[in-house]
Amino acid sequence: MMTSTDRRVTGGFDTHADSNVGAVFDTATSRLLATETFPTTTAGYEAALSWLCGFGVIDAVGIESTGSYGAGLARHLAVSSVRVVEVNRPERLDRRLDGKDDFVDARAAARAVLSGRATAIPKAGDGPVEAIRVLEIVHDSAIGDRTEAINQFKALLVRAPAAFRDRHSPVTLRHQLATARRFRTGASDDMVTIELKMALKTLAQRIEFLEAQIAEIDDRLRPIIAEHFPAVLGLHAVGIHSAAQLLMAAGDNAERLSSDAAFAKLCAACPKPASSGKTIRYRLDRGGDRRANKALYRIVIVRMRFDPRTRDYVARRLAEGKTKREIIRCLKRFVAREIFHAITEPHDPIPTGNELRAQRKAAGISVAAAATGAGVSYPQLSQIERGITHNTDIANRVHTWLAQQTT
Repeated sequence: MMTSTDRRVTGGFDTHADSNVGAVFDTATSRLLATETFPTTTAGYEAALSWLCGFGVIDAVGIESTGSYGAGLARHLAVSSVRVVEVNRPERLDRRLDGKDDFVDARAAARAVLSGRATAIPKAGDGPVEAIRVLEIVHDSAIGDRTEAINQFKALLVRAPAAFRDRHSPVTLRHQLATARRFRTGASDDMVTIELKMALKTLAQRIEFLEAQIAEIDDRLRPIIAEHFPAVLGLHAVGIHSAAQLLMAAGDNAERLSSDAAFAKLCAACPKPASSGKTIRYRLDRGGDRRANKALYRIVIVRMRFDPRTRDYVARRLAEGKTKREIIRCLKRFVAREIFHAITEPHDPIPTGNELRAQRKAAGISVAAAATGAGVSYPQLSQIERGITHNTDIANRVHTWLAQQTT
């Protein structure tokens, strides 16, 4: 009779806010051994692991929602050297045939691993990318709230009394906001004007607060990305938020992605085949990480305008009969490949702004002279030295030129 010391088992968990429901199967026979419910606490995670180990050696554990409710359990099991597999929720047909409850979903998660249908390794969520993710969430929220507040501010001005609107509308939005923050009610103001000033002042103060939050988050994001992923931030047209979105798609354990093609598919930058019979065609991938896809699009659009190599490529492809949309899709695929290799296989260490400044001062060369000698503009070099911007090509070019001056 097989005992727990020589049996190999596979687990599955359906995760929720307050509880995780688990199921364990014999890997060899695919026979259900037991089901159990555990709380979503550290003690509950430890109890779930001990429960699984009590049935045999764990081959793998399938977990639903590893990016939300299942994140804590997935991290706990991964730290204990258990292979965790990310499982999607059951298909509609399966739910229609098998029914729906937590125990059914837990068994379905384990069966997805046993059958080989689920193979994805979840994101680790325990490194710099997780820190970037939490900051980027707050940044996106602040941007959305700021836009909403500005729209409300403008709408109130449109509906304002004519005399009030004529006095405040001709100036820029910045001036309107600065004026609104200083509003005071006067003795001659009617009720509508008093409350309108109060509303506009409140919105102007809210916008100022949100802009301060956005600036603070930018100041925290930039050094994290520059320290841990300088090769990504140094690529042409890759800003801190585009880099953040692409790093979030890759995760802290980007090595789980087998190739740049897998990363491109994750970013929805791989066209899907849609051929039939004699018709050979491809269609856009509507899945994947849409924010990462949007970041790729921003990078491509900027390069099409400012990068000479990209502009030459666009001109050549246009001459071949490609449409602009087709060219953008090709460029998104190229950028995805470039980003993936910058994350997983960064080149030689990139000189930081502080290192360039120290190297330049040691050689007794001014910023203007170094910029002229390396063939870059003064503002570009100044901003790189101060850590405001990052550009791998320019940093390496200046570093090489300075090294030549000291030999």
